[in-house]
Order: sequence, then C-alpha cells, then structure tokens
Amino acid sequence: MISFGLDIPASTGVDPVAAVRAAEDLGYDFVSTADHPSGTDPSHEVWTMLAWMAAHTSRIGVMPRVLGVPYRNPAMVAKMAETLDRLSGGRLILGLGGGHSDEEFRAFGIGVPSPRDKVDGLAEAIEIMRGLWTEPALTYPGRLHHTEAAPMEPKPARRIPIWLGTFGPRALAVTGRLADGWMPSLGYAPLDQLPVMRDRIAAAADQAGRSIDDITCALNVEVRPAELEEPGRLAERLRDLTAMGFTVLNLKPTGPGREETVERLAREVLPEVI
Repeated sequence: MISFGLDIPASTGVDPVAAVRAAEDLGYDFVSTADHPSGTDPSHEVWTMLAWMAAHTSRIGVMPRVLGVPYRNPAMVAKMAETLDRLSGGRLILGLGGGHSDEEFRAFGIGVPSPRDKVDGLAEAIEIMRGLWTEPALTYPGRLHHTEAAPMEPKPARRIPIWLGTFGPRALAVTGRLADGWMPSLGYAPLDQLPVMRDRIAAAADQAGRSIDDITCALNVEVRPAELEEPGRLAERLRDLTAMGFTVLNLKPTGPGREETVERLAREVLPEVI
C-alpha cells in the first residue's frame, strides 16, 4: 500500500488551513512542513502551524519534516507530541533530525553541535521520548540530554511513529536501531545511493534484532509544474521510486501554480501510482 504526503510551505504567504483542507479533500494521507525558525523569509513556526492545521481537519496526518533536535529540549518535545497526537485523534508523525543549518543555530544563540553530537543527540532524544511515553518515571543519564526521575502523564494512547531524515552512515545506523521510519530527500540523497543507504539501515536493524520491514521507507520528492505536461511519465517516475522500497512519497510542488499542481497530482498522477 502506497501512501502520499504533501509539503505545505511554512511561508506566511500560504494559508495553512486552506492548504491542509484542500489536501484532505483531495485524499492525501498527511501533510508535512519544514522546521526553519530563523531566516529572512516570513514564515510560521512549524509546531504551532501543525497544531493549527490539525485543529481544522479531521482525517489527514500532520508531520514536521523534520524537527531539528537541538532547537528543543527532547523531554519537552515528548510532551508536545503526546498532546498533539491525543488532541488530533492519533494523527501525528513525529519527524526528527540532527539539525541541518548551523547558521540558524548561531543566529538564535544555540550552540552549534558537532556532526557527532548531532547524531548522538538524535539517538538520545528518541530514547528519552520513548522512555517518557512508556515508563512511570524516567531517569536517563545521556551525554547530551538527560532526565531525572521524570514522570509524564498521560502516556500516548498509541505508539507515536518517529521518522528520521538521515543521510550519513552513523545517522543511518541510528535509524535502523531506533526509528519507525526513514525519510530522506531526493537530491540530498542521490538516486543511485538510496539503495546503499537503505541497506545500511537494514544492517543496523538486523543488529538490533529488528527488520527493515519494521521501518517505513518514505521519500521527499520535488515535483515541477512542467512534469505535469506528461502525467503518465511522472507516474512512471514515482512508480520506479516505490519499486525501490519506498512505500510513502512526500510530494513537494515547486514553482508557480502550486494549488493547480496539488490538485492535478491527486487527480491525474497518484491514482496511476498506487
């Protein structure tokens, strides 16, 4: 079964409620929004925007793509995630990453983690979140993040899925060991490297007593308006990606005419991919 997500820009020039309602009406499975709090382009803060969209819909999932762990205390994110998932009726996909933009960290006065600390911090954050969601009181003595006999109630009513946007070997190993899903971006991850990266995740999952089948493989894919001139060829390109083991495609329309692209994708292309 193939699922489809839709990127909704955090730009203040896009009405998030109108965009998410259109996506829900057109049958998309979830929407996603990037986490870039610093910058010169006017934008919404991702978590606030996701909550606003969830409150104005009833079925469609919501996902940060992906939260930069260094921006927010992991224990607080655990609490935020439980609340949003509960109030939305179980519609959150929690996307996490080590943090891409060092410039944004500097701009907001956040210490810039080393590449190693980004990966280690990501792993510790997942362990803290899962611990707070399942244990009565969590003590976690991490190198970068910690908790001390921390209770958190209520617990989630379900296992909130954690998907990681990871690329390097150590981060891919964390994905295989701890994550429920993997969501790289085509372009950041070259097409010919995706199978190699997936194999690294599978090997790490194996070592942790898991299977690659336990991990949802999703892919961010940009779609240009010109590609809709040949919907059949675009559908074939997307089918080729699913044949590589990606059961979720998160589509990011680029260029002008976003609303038309979103609708034509749903009506003309995606039915040919499933």
